[in-house]
Amino acid sequence: MKNIVVYYFAILLPIPLLIWLSLSGRFVWFSILLLIYALPYRTVIDGARLVDKHLMTWKQVWKLLIPGRRLKYTRELYFKN
Repeated sequence: MKNIVVYYFAILLPIPLLIWLSLSGRFVWFSILLLIYALPYRTVIDGARLVDKHLMTWKQVWKLLIPGRRLKYTRELYFKN
């Protein structure tokens, strides 16, 4: 996932579903999907980008779950192509 456009598409794709669930009153599903989006989904997506850029291995991707660990890779994740 070296292409930054594909990366942004992958992280923004579930947002309309989350917005629709929050507006339609399905707060249980919204809460469940928000937790899935925030923890495992974003960890895998961010980890795949960092692995493709050779900044980390798949065995190290779990460390992105630690609060504040993604801040170390902010520039590589969001700004560098």
